Amino acid sequence: MKRTLQRSWLIMLVALAFLCGLGYFTFLLLTNCSDWVDQAYNGHISGSGGLEQAGAVYDRNGEILAQSVDGERVYHQDADTREALLHIVGDNSLNISTSVQSMYRSQLTGYNFIWGVGMPETLKTHNDIRLTVDAETCKAAYEVLDGRDGACVVYNYKTGEVICSVSSKGYDPQAPPEITEDNQDEYEGVYLDHVLSSSYIPGSIFKIVTAAAAIENIPDIESRTFYCAEKEEIGGSDVTCMEYHGEITFKEAMAHSCNIVFAELAVELGADKLTQTAEKMGINSSFTVSGVETAKGNYDVSNANTNQLAWSGVGQYDDMVNPMQMAIICGAIANGGKTKTPYFMDDSTSFFTKLGITLPGTEEDELVSPSTAAKLKELMRYTISDYYGDGLFGGLTVCAKTGTGETGEGKEPNAWMVGFSTDEDCPLAFAAVVEHGGMGFSNAGPVARAAMIQAAESLKASAVS
Repeated sequence: MKRTLQRSWLIMLVALAFLCGLGYFTFLLLTNCSDWVDQAYNGHISGSGGLEQAGAVYDRNGEILAQSVDGERVYHQDADTREALLHIVGDNSLNISTSVQSMYRSQLTGYNFIWGVGMPETLKTHNDIRLTVDAETCKAAYEVLDGRDGACVVYNYKTGEVICSVSSKGYDPQAPPEITEDNQDEYEGVYLDHVLSSSYIPGSIFKIVTAAAAIENIPDIESRTFYCAEKEEIGGSDVTCMEYHGEITFKEAMAHSCNIVFAELAVELGADKLTQTAEKMGINSSFTVSGVETAKGNYDVSNANTNQLAWSGVGQYDDMVNPMQMAIICGAIANGGKTKTPYFMDDSTSFFTKLGITLPGTEEDELVSPSTAAKLKELMRYTISDYYGDGLFGGLTVCAKTGTGETGEGKEPNAWMVGFSTDEDCPLAFAAVVEHGGMGFSNAGPVARAAMIQAAESLKASAVS
């Protein structure tokens, strides 16, 4: 009798486990079926076509970015705007896998759980998609990039809305090029969204991380003075600076981007503390932006010698960062240490949002402590007010850092500028990079300036309307 009872309980447990598994599978099927259809490997289902009767894609102001007219997919009337928004909107193909028209094709084309993609056109519900990006801001940044490889992103660090996301080089989705062996060098990497999916040598923008580590681990860092003679032997080899600074404070070293000071700090802090700060700030992690995981950066000095550790604090050695990642870090500094996850898909009408449910990944994470964030904000503000001048961003109160990431092999360095505005009506964080562009301020600076000024105008116009 006892054995029979044990077997009965075992059968009941197995049956319960089976039912739970079946229920979980059904839940996944119901909630993820459209996502599975959207995958590139299901191109024969959703197809490189399928957009002939699809819903429209709008920017934040209701500007039509893509729509179907008389059985044909057409894009924005302005060619520069079409190219600027290529990597966010996509084209008729699935080549740009992170674009809206690739990732959310089932929503646009009216995929149905029961009928799949086989529902008659007359019964399909074609859903429109509204994005948070501003077409004018994206165009402004793209025009300044002027065909050079690079990226620019601006987002609202209070709400998470991405206002500008531009990847270059691009092409006209209305007339996509035929890429052959003869022209493949010209179009190398053209399907990659550099904002989300590329990483670059950072140069001096990484000094934000080194500064954070120094603030948290060196009690007298703000009262110290250093000496820069333009070159210093550290660990048996030279570390060089762009210019002679002489006696200099920590705040001045950040503003004038002194390599010697930050190389010395990296060695004093040591590999463990620098790594701990870089990890907390998300350098070695991905961030999820509207379903897309950003490329990871890299900070690994586990095998570095003393000289290499010194250069890592300057943003060289093996350091790598992603543009969206750097914008998020700047947004966290502006927001008291906590990041608001960026998004470019407007989910204000979603089922979960209407119920007041916060989906996983939309919560805030603390990348730096509030006190460290406040001190970094002060340092980055001083960099603009003391060194570059407040006129750069058209009246916005901006905190920023430039970078010139040396790439070697006789190529020009990566030009960077990252930062944020502190204006209450324009809480914007940004990152701009020009690959092999040269000096950060003179090459990435104009891209960031154009995007920030236009993004601010867009936010102010939205507030009025």
